[in-house]
Amino acid sequence: MYKGELIALSVAVSWMFSAIFFEIAGKRAGTLSLNILRLGMSIVMIGATTWFYTGHFFPVDAGSQAWFWLGISGVIGYILGDYCLFSSYILIGSRFGQLFMTLAPPSAALAGILILGEQMSGNAIAGMFVTLFGIGLSIVGRGGEENQTWHVSLPLKGILFAIGGGVGQGVGLVFSKLGMDYYLANIPSPDETTMFMIPFASTQIRAIIGFIGFLIVMFVGKRGRAFLLSLKDKKAFSAITGGTIFGPFLGVSFSLMAVQYTAAGIASTLMALTPVIILIPSYFIFKQKISIQEIIGAIISVGGVSLFFI
Repeated sequence: MYKGELIALSVAVSWMFSAIFFEIAGKRAGTLSLNILRLGMSIVMIGATTWFYTGHFFPVDAGSQAWFWLGISGVIGYILGDYCLFSSYILIGSRFGQLFMTLAPPSAALAGILILGEQMSGNAIAGMFVTLFGIGLSIVGRGGEENQTWHVSLPLKGILFAIGGGVGQGVGLVFSKLGMDYYLANIPSPDETTMFMIPFASTQIRAIIGFIGFLIVMFVGKRGRAFLLSLKDKKAFSAITGGTIFGPFLGVSFSLMAVQYTAAGIASTLMALTPVIILIPSYFIFKQKISIQEIIGAIISVGGVSLFFI
């Protein structure tokens, strides 16, 4: 019971670690190199996982329709959405970048209604908005009084990139669900192992499309030399590896698993708790101060989440 919701909450924790690692890596290696390396790593990690369980490194049983819709999801979610997100990390930081990721739930909910014909209960709708309000309240002014007007002081370019990241993730998630439905329909008698592995295989399809897309961008933009130089940065490479494990490998795969068991809007809302959860490592690991406003926002967010279980 509530399997999808619990998986979505675990995704929020995974993305918390991923955001920290990718902000470090992006500032050292650049957005393009970061995306190429993380997607390449995720393809290998997921391929090794699926090979262990199914005997196939690549999703050979997906079918053309699944590849098509998951490919669209990869373009929207990875090539466009994640490029925008990681660019915003560099310009305004992962904290504010994650704040704008609260645009993903309403984007996913709207796309889910228009594309998948989904419906949401009154409690779920209320929970979504209460959770989003709490997330926003917990983030605003995190750096101190001088940052209370973040919506005014942040560079416009960073804000636009962050908006693109949030919308891209939400819409991409809905196309992922559509692609996984076709994936499942292409398998005559799916067993429990198959059901478990479809989200991982679907993530690999998205990663392959994203990887190819970023390679094209690199060659067209003649950024090959910059990419090769980034490979020599050991700290950046280590951060990319950590971020890939918690992001494209575990985080994204389980996010697709979450939408198998609950509506895309609900799953996306719960996964949007990352900006609140990130307060914990900020306090204990980085010794950063947490304001009363942030604590109140976190409590409101938890209250919003509880509405999903009523």
